[in-house]
Order: sequence, then structure tokens, then C-alpha cells
Amino acid sequence: MALSAHLEQLQSRHGNIEHQIDRELRSPAPDNVKISQLKRQKLQIKDTLIQMGGKANA
Repeated sequence: MALSAHLEQLQSRHGNIEHQIDRELRSPAPDNVKISQLKRQKLQIKDTLIQMGGKANA
């Protein structure tokens, strides 16, 4: 159960970051540094999800 809850939390955070990126890209003056940071965070979460998913399925 704890692993499942953690996966859900990471998926939620991943989605929130996606929305933040979209919002920033639509702004009149997008902050490219912020977008890069958000994309980096999103990728780290995605990598973690992949690793945890592999462990959960093993």
C-alpha cells in the first residue's frame, strides 16, 4: 500500500509540473529558466516512476 500511495503522489506531482510548464509557456513572457527547471523535475519524477514501476512488477 505504501508503494502504491507513493506512486500516486509522484504521478500527481508529475501532472502538476506539466500544468505549470503549460501555464508558463502560454504566458506573454515565458521564463525559460523556470521552464527548464520544471522540465528537469518532471524528468526526474518520470525516471523515479519508471524505476519504481519496474521494482513493483518484479
